Amino acid sequence: MTSYKKNWTMVIGLIIAIIVTMLVSLNLGVMHISPSEVFQTMTGNGSSQSHMVLFSFRLPRMFIALLIGAGMAVSGAILQSVTQNGLADPGIIGINAGAGFSVVLYIFFFQGAVSAVSDFSVFLLPIASLLGSSVAAILIYAISWRNGISPMRLVLVGIGINSAFAALIIIFQLKMDPKDFLRATVWLSGNISGTDWTYVLALLPWILILIPMAIMKAGTLNSLHLGDDIAAGLGAHVEKERRILLFIAVALAGASVSVGGGIAFVGLVVPHLARRIVGPMHGALIPITAMMGALLLLLADTIGRNILSPSEIPVGLVVSVVGGSYFIYLLMKS
Repeated sequence: MTSYKKNWTMVIGLIIAIIVTMLVSLNLGVMHISPSEVFQTMTGNGSSQSHMVLFSFRLPRMFIALLIGAGMAVSGAILQSVTQNGLADPGIIGINAGAGFSVVLYIFFFQGAVSAVSDFSVFLLPIASLLGSSVAAILIYAISWRNGISPMRLVLVGIGINSAFAALIIIFQLKMDPKDFLRATVWLSGNISGTDWTYVLALLPWILILIPMAIMKAGTLNSLHLGDDIAAGLGAHVEKERRILLFIAVALAGASVSVGGGIAFVGLVVPHLARRIVGPMHGALIPITAMMGALLLLLADTIGRNILSPSEIPVGLVVSVVGGSYFIYLLMKS
């Protein structure tokens, strides 16, 4: 009962933290909007300028941050349990790079310019991204397999696949004109500026379907986290369940990358923090991880938008400052 109350207290605390961060983020920016004016605009009584800034720029960007943060965090939690590797993260082991490469290919061959992405093609980007992330995941899994998956081998193979896809991305970027090359570079570093409600609608179904699927698989994740032999002894079809869970993790990462670019380390840091708070049981871990990931990326985007205003720092770089340090800490600890 104590654990149950603790989990619900954590959920309520995270909801309050997300709401407060959203309210603060609505106020801050190149154009400062006071809390009273935000309230008036939300109730339909604000100025047309405030309405445009809040509803056309800040609100869709905040929702994108929440969706990507939740998707990346849950993807990392699944990968860490399925591979029994605390260093697994879609950005570190190459899944993000595979997704990014497929999106760059799509833009290069079918759009001609990053800025020319139409409303319809926004909905195709997650599909293209899923194909690339799936290819990366299959390569990593196949090369890492040697009478089972070694956690360290998985990380090393993933880093190699990541480097290979990164090189391929640069090759195609070099064929773009300088303006598009710069835009693609900023996007790949993890950038959600310029997103609108179309991007929210493109990403929302993936998050609303895949995260509940992950929660429904919480019992299986608990078994796999204990090891293949124990999971098989508990009645789980290990390889079948692993493939399903890997698909969920890869799809979440791929859809998130298609909108936000290569935002790394969210899937590494957040599951570790959530596991310290609520423990390893995935029925509570996955929802808490999703909410913590959403909060982390929302905070990172708020900082990136305002710390050097009027210039912006891509949200992926802000997260990497924290995540990279934590990754080094985990490597030293293990």
